[in-house]
Amino acid sequence: MTMNYAEFAQIINMNSYTRNKAGVDENATVFNQWMSQLGYQIETHEREIIGNHVHYLSAKSAGRKVLLLGHLDTVFPPDTFTTFSEDDEWVYGPGVCDMKGGNYVALQALRNVKASQGEICNIDMLLVSDEETGSDDSKALTAELVKDYDACLVFEAAGPDNNVVIARKGIATFQIELTGKGAHAGNHYTDGINANLAAAHMLIALTSLTDLEKGSTVNAGKMQGGIGANTISPKASLTVEARFTQADERDRLLAGFDEIVNNPAVEGIVVEVSGGLQRDVMQPSSQQQDLITEIESLLGEPLNLERRGGVSDANVASAAGVPTLDGFGPYGDGDHTIHERASKASFTRRIKEVTTILTAFNGK
Repeated sequence: MTMNYAEFAQIINMNSYTRNKAGVDENATVFNQWMSQLGYQIETHEREIIGNHVHYLSAKSAGRKVLLLGHLDTVFPPDTFTTFSEDDEWVYGPGVCDMKGGNYVALQALRNVKASQGEICNIDMLLVSDEETGSDDSKALTAELVKDYDACLVFEAAGPDNNVVIARKGIATFQIELTGKGAHAGNHYTDGINANLAAAHMLIALTSLTDLEKGSTVNAGKMQGGIGANTISPKASLTVEARFTQADERDRLLAGFDEIVNNPAVEGIVVEVSGGLQRDVMQPSSQQQDLITEIESLLGEPLNLERRGGVSDANVASAAGVPTLDGFGPYGDGDHTIHERASKASFTRRIKEVTTILTAFNGK
């Protein structure tokens, strides 16, 4: 079984914006029907405000357990970018590559396994509902569930050469609020405590933590503060992101962050911080290399491997200690824009490859 674009269009045409709970749950309902037909039991993790997370459970036997991981949500609000279309080479629409397309690759491969082997065993699937907003709710669930598995395959979009992703930067984000004391800049300059000045020193110090050779960056992407030119600023704020490729760099950046924010350069400033580690780093490991070697043997050719700066739920699975590979969806581009598209040739290739992998893993 390869691609059924008419069937695929059903889930593309329904709006699954992360904050559209009804739409995300509708997407899950369709997947529930498809997965039930393959013999899966469905465990729904209900959520009140966001879409439900859904865990599809296969029959179990002795042997390795594999988790297929994806997300149900997309980034497009209702009435923005909502319609599936196609031509000879591409399909277009919200989620065709990020990542309804990847979910559908996994589904079609599972259908092929079911058709050839009669039963699916030891291959489960988890679809979460909030990946596009940082997996703030689902990452704890994913981290807990994935520990029951021996390998995790994630179905975010492939790279341009059908690349598989072996590493992703970790990310931490912070909101820093600085409170000083307002005063008239002409008459009472020394009575003020300048929050803007403290924020400026803090921005420079935080940025200096960057180490490009090690792939570590700190970016103060937003800065606000003050009232006017004649007033010592009583308030300021910074929105800061740190990204890193190694666990020891994560630790260095977080420690450096704490040191800087706890010791503002302007006396009397009060600092409040929210946020923290959003997703941990996805690092290559010997166990991951063993998985790559096994898959390459099954496919009879080397995988094209890629490292990415962006994050996904592969970060969560990898940080939990499970050998993880990402990028098993189709190749596409324009994701997060109204030009999102995915390659039909890549769908065909990925379904064939994933079918071969899952057939070998089925019940083994």
